[in-house]
Amino acid sequence: MPDASTPRFRHAVVTGGAGFLGSHLCTTLLAEGTAVTCVDDFCTGQAGNVAHLTGHPAFALLPADVTEPFDAPGGPGAAGPPDLVLHFASPASPADYLRLPMHTLETGSLGTRNALALARRHGARFVLASTSEAYGDPQQHPQSETYWGNVNPVGPRSVYDEAKRFGEALTTAEAGAHGTDTGIVRLFNTYGPRMRGHDGRAVPTFVRQALADEPLTVTGDGRQTRSLAYVDDTVRGILAMAASDLRGPVNIGNPAEITMLDLARKIIALAGSGSAVRFVERPTDDPAVRCPDITLACGKLQWEPCVDADEGLARTIHWFREHAAA
Repeated sequence: MPDASTPRFRHAVVTGGAGFLGSHLCTTLLAEGTAVTCVDDFCTGQAGNVAHLTGHPAFALLPADVTEPFDAPGGPGAAGPPDLVLHFASPASPADYLRLPMHTLETGSLGTRNALALARRHGARFVLASTSEAYGDPQQHPQSETYWGNVNPVGPRSVYDEAKRFGEALTTAEAGAHGTDTGIVRLFNTYGPRMRGHDGRAVPTFVRQALADEPLTVTGDGRQTRSLAYVDDTVRGILAMAASDLRGPVNIGNPAEITMLDLARKIIALAGSGSAVRFVERPTDDPAVRCPDITLACGKLQWEPCVDADEGLARTIHWFREHAAA
């Protein structure tokens, strides 16, 4: 029988593993003793995010587009075939999925199908990274997993929203039709080191602007809210889901809600910046509120976030400051 030091998984395949969140998953899995194959086509991921892992005997980088069939039958070292597939490949910021609309839809459909096929071939546990965007501009607040959402299927955000919603449907059908061991996590606004300053999301945009003493561009009147989860907390939640037998979906996020105007002011203060706030036009279909009900994650996964906004944002600002200096 394995002892407490035995990793839960022998070999994990992480699609989108060179992205912001995927690279943190790769790092944590390796630290826990799991061999990792990182699959990425680098349309938004960056080689620098996993540069610290290259040369690790239990890490392999597979450049591949998941919209085409792929495999990782052997794994790095003597890991053997994968027993965990984490499907995190997808453009995830508005700037990226609006630039890559067809690829976003294909990654959510064809990419999910191919990642599921990989898990089925090897009898692996499969976890899909879905999103709070599945709730659209919600009419239920906070959002629980039983809420079906309020999504505009032909709006500018639909390429991402509907790709993820289709991925959820495909994952659910796979489990029913083939008995594949699947799980779905709906992630809420994760932030932290390794985000790209120009990816269009609020935290990296505000941090970049604050460190350059530029005006922070707050959309609309800034009263729209988000719930921000520090990346370490999100990774813990994802891996707790992977180690469970839940199918989900399960919300993984921080229920501490904040307005975009308050977020901008907080980042200015934490960065010691002289920046002001400048209001700009709010994007079409931008959700008015976003806050997860995490009752299911707390009860079934014994998971809850523990890094508060001040600590998480301070760590993020420090990383951006060091990265800019480098």
